Amino acid sequence: MTLTRRAAFACIAALGLASALPAVAADKTNPDTLRVALLPDENAATLIQNAEPLKDYLAARLGREIEIIVTTDYSSMIEAMRFGRIEVAYFGPFSYVLAKSKAPEIEPFAVGVEKGEPTYRSILIATAGGPVASIADVRGKPFAFGDQASTSSHLAPRTTLAKAGLIGDEDYKVVHLGKHDAVARAVAAGQVPAGGLSEQIYKVLVEQGKIDASKLTVIGYSNRIPNYPMTLQGYLAPELKDAIRAA
Repeated sequence: MTLTRRAAFACIAALGLASALPAVAADKTNPDTLRVALLPDENAATLIQNAEPLKDYLAARLGREIEIIVTTDYSSMIEAMRFGRIEVAYFGPFSYVLAKSKAPEIEPFAVGVEKGEPTYRSILIATAGGPVASIADVRGKPFAFGDQASTSSHLAPRTTLAKAGLIGDEDYKVVHLGKHDAVARAVAAGQVPAGGLSEQIYKVLVEQGKIDASKLTVIGYSNRIPNYPMTLQGYLAPELKDAIRAA
């Protein structure tokens, strides 16, 4: 039997598609490379560099390649989890709630512990010698937050201000700078008179000399916040999920 060129191409394409389908399904539940997303709360290059020990550890424990991913913002990370572009994600408490509402099948499997503490808090800072010396002074001025989906650089400091009778865009101007380190740098430089971010990240920035604490004044703290949850895709193979939990 003789096939036309078009028919031959059609057969080849059909065969290729048929052979590819089982591989795609297998890769989804038990991929050779596990994509692990970190919360984009700092500069991406810094996060990826700091995650090298984690990458090596997981690769050794799980016996597969590990790809560390930092999305452009919290919303992108939530969407990546929703559409299966990452297998494991390190969310903040608020961003986890948002992610769970869009991707109900994701499963939390661990909570971070920082120096023995299962909780953390936000720190509210102001430019040293600037117009803000207390939370009350925020009234009528700009206040910097990180990402809108951030717990410790938006929800918690905003709640702290609200408890002091300060409502965003009514009593002060809301400014979103995307990342925690951007908030600290902007306030230290006097570009914004005050802002809020994770106390953990603030301390690391000071310890690493990335911001000068003498240029900043602490004006308050939020209540304690449950630490960051680790999540995985519910469709992963049971044995892989068990291995991730055990790691």
